[in-house]
Parts: sequence; C-alpha cells; structure tokens
Amino acid sequence: MHPLLATHAAEAARRLTPDVHRYFAGGAGDQVSLDEAERAWSQLRLRPRVLRDVATVETGLELLGTALATPVLCGPAAAHGLAHPEGEVATARGVAEAGSLMVLSTRSSVAIDEVRAPGPWWWQAYVVLDHGLTRERAARAADAGARAVVLTGDVPYLGARHGATRLDLTGRPDPRDRQDPSIGLEAIDLLARASGGLPVLVKGVLRGDDALACLDAGAAGVVVSNHGGRQLDRAAATAEVLAEVVDAVDGRAPVLVDGGLRSGLDVLCALALGADAVLLARPVLWALAVGGADGVRDCLGAVTEELRHCMGLAGCSRLADIGPDLLHRRP
Repeated sequence: MHPLLATHAAEAARRLTPDVHRYFAGGAGDQVSLDEAERAWSQLRLRPRVLRDVATVETGLELLGTALATPVLCGPAAAHGLAHPEGEVATARGVAEAGSLMVLSTRSSVAIDEVRAPGPWWWQAYVVLDHGLTRERAARAADAGARAVVLTGDVPYLGARHGATRLDLTGRPDPRDRQDPSIGLEAIDLLARASGGLPVLVKGVLRGDDALACLDAGAAGVVVSNHGGRQLDRAAATAEVLAEVVDAVDGRAPVLVDGGLRSGLDVLCALALGADAVLLARPVLWALAVGGADGVRDCLGAVTEELRHCMGLAGCSRLADIGPDLLHRRP
C-alpha cells in the first residue's frame, strides 16, 4: 500500500465514528472477498524492460472522449457526507484538481445538480423499483453535465454485510427506491434513452460472457468489480478475473477495474492485465475524511506519481507501452 494511503486509512479510522467507519470499511459475509482483494494484486509479478527511453513518462489518456491526466479515477461510493461536511462537493473538487474523473453515486449525500463538479464526471445508477424515478435521475444527471452512466449490475438486493454497519445512512427510506431485482440487460437501453444518449458502462462484471452480453446489449464499456467485497462473499478477486474479461472484450470497449488497488504498482499491474483505467473508492473516502478536497487530490496524485515512477522502472514511457508481456507468469 502507498504510504500516504496507509496514513489516510489509519487516521480516518480514528476520526470517523465506529458505525460510519464500519459502514465504509466492512464487507459481506465472512469478508473473504474483502480480505483477498489487496492480496490478489500483490501476488502479481513483473518483467521490466531495460534500456528504454523513460526520461519523460506520461500518464495521460482519453477515455470515452474525455482527456484525463491519469488513469486513476474516483469510484462510486455512497454518502460522502458521512466522511466530510462538504461531502461529494469536496470530493469532486479534489478529483478535478488531480486531473481525474469522478463517478458520482446514486446514493450521494449531495443532490446530483448541487455537486457542480468542476471536472469531468460520470453518474453511477441503480435501476430501482420505480423506473420513473430512475429515468428522472438519469435525466437530471445528464442535465447536470454527466458524461456517462455507470450501471451497477451486481446489486439485485443488498448483500449480507455482517461486517458492516447496516444503517439508513442515505436518508432515503422510500420503498420505491430499492433496487429492482427483476431488471435485466434492458436496463442499459433504459438508461441510455433516459440520459439522452449518454454512454452506459456496466459495473460488477466478473465474467467474460457477461461482458460480451453487456456490450451486445449496447454497453459502452464494463467495470470489473465485486463491489468492494460487499455483495456476494467469496466472489473472485478482480485481479484474478480481469484478464478473462479483457480477452472477451477484445478491444471493443474500455475495461475498467476496481477492488483492492492501493498503489501505483497495483495500477501498473492492472493496466498490464489490460485495464484502461482503475477506480479507487475506500482510499478516496479515507482521504476525504482526513483532508477534504486536498486529501482527495493528494491521494489520487500520490498513486499517479507512483504509477509514473513504476512505469519508468518497467521501461514504459506512456500508457500504451504497458502490456501483458510485462507480467511474469509463474508456474
């Protein structure tokens, strides 16, 4: 783990109330998936290239038409207001200052049109029982400037989170606002239409066949994710299934990944496995709790700078140089 992220995590544990910390930090079931997430990235090994010109190393990219300074993005997480008084407003400011992109949660503690993100952002969506409410939110997100929609597909209902606090932390007790467990691939078109044609990515994909089904149904990309270990416990670590999804997608659309990434070295490994970008969620929350917008900026900036350093050591001067040949396949 990057030292700054470790410092943020320890300090956030001291500052947040026990219930709030458990809500953010906990996982489902026996927390097997939660515990395995970071370790799976650390099991990967690299074969760096030598004698390459790495006097200048660039981390910029274009993702769905948006130019970014880093492939280290801010993933969706509910109720940032529990971590900092400004909530998602502060997060959005820090993300923009880092030259990154924020995925704003449906369960944001700040209304969609009040976040006023100064940088590019996407909106994370659940299809709830009231489809009209889902359409209304998607339209509001588009009107507020969202550049894409990220449909979370792995929450037909909430996982059994014994290790996490179960509280009404979002202030939305309306039963219409619960996820619709009957929804299928048609949700992709529903959100695309409701948002006026924004690209829709599907988050929660852990299988190559699911990735293809999503793309065939109109998805503009997929996010390899097991929901931070908060849904189905014993779901595979994303580091272990990312390559299968990348192979299935075969360049048709962007593939992003989250889950247990805690350093620039982790990010390098994810990109070598074929990811176009990565998402950090808990590290951003801890940074927000400790330092507000500045903490978020420093968190994303530190991981990006470590990525740049590791790219140079691996013989890569730009993201396009990173490929699967960098990985060492151990017997």
